Amino acid sequence: PPGGCPSACYCVATPELVQCRYERLEEPPKELPVTVQNLSISGSNLSILHPAAFAPRPLPDLRLLRLRHDNIHTIEDMALQGLPALRTLDLSHNPLLWVAAGAFAGVPLLRTLQLNQALLAAPLEDQLALAMRNLSLRRLELAGNGLRALPATLLPAGLEELDLRNNSLQRLTAAELQILEAPGLRSLRLTLGANPLSCDCALRPFLAWLRATTARVPDARSLRCAGPPPLRGTALLRLRPEGLACAAAEGGEPGRLETASYVFFGIVLALIGIVFLMVLYLNRRGIKRWLHNLREACRDQMEGYHYRYEQDADPRHTSAVGTP
Repeated sequence: PPGGCPSACYCVATPELVQCRYERLEEPPKELPVTVQNLSISGSNLSILHPAAFAPRPLPDLRLLRLRHDNIHTIEDMALQGLPALRTLDLSHNPLLWVAAGAFAGVPLLRTLQLNQALLAAPLEDQLALAMRNLSLRRLELAGNGLRALPATLLPAGLEELDLRNNSLQRLTAAELQILEAPGLRSLRLTLGANPLSCDCALRPFLAWLRATTARVPDARSLRCAGPPPLRGTALLRLRPEGLACAAAEGGEPGRLETASYVFFGIVLALIGIVFLMVLYLNRRGIKRWLHNLREACRDQMEGYHYRYEQDADPRHTSAVGTP
């Protein structure tokens, strides 16, 4: 019945909270209580969210829609039509491949969008930026998506919380920090834990910003260096920007100079070796003559030593010397 629980789901305490877990649903349940406020579907195979997927008739009180681990890969235009009070949408742990430009149309009160581990299957930043253009989000969760840079196009003015934990961020660049200082984002708080932060000279702008605006990063004190090895595990806030060195592998200026010095030294040694070999080759006859003369001189010297030895060893010569 329209006022009861769908057969594939169960209600917790009251029809206002409906949970459908691991029922392998192919589509959302059709007969939801009209008073439902929280709807959770997880472990199903929804695949495609078609227009008005959750509301063949409007659900005016639905505020939270959680769709985790539902193998959703496509969200079509007006998929959330009929949910005018929706404030929180959780699409985490779904292999999203396509998000239509009008996917979030019809939910003007949406304030929290959770997309944790949902952007790993395809690059969706441009699609999401278009779909989110008319939203007034206050919280955006993008944890565990392998992001290597700040998703600037997904940061609407007025955003207050951004979750970037467990991504692939090595740092925030100076240009990205300027984006965070834009008038509409100055109150944005972001969490950055479990990112492989590289504590070299390229981190200096971010470290200086972090030390000056610690309140904007709630987990700032837990941030640790992932490299280089001597600094691995060191708390970022214990470092000073001027103390961060540039490694050759990171393309820092001192690293480039050191590499160039080694290359130049190698070239000089190679040239010296080539010149030496050329001198030997061009003077091979003179060197051969010199070696021959040296050998003859050594032979004459040895013959002289041999003659003197024979003279000293001759007994007749010894007797003649001893007779008065």
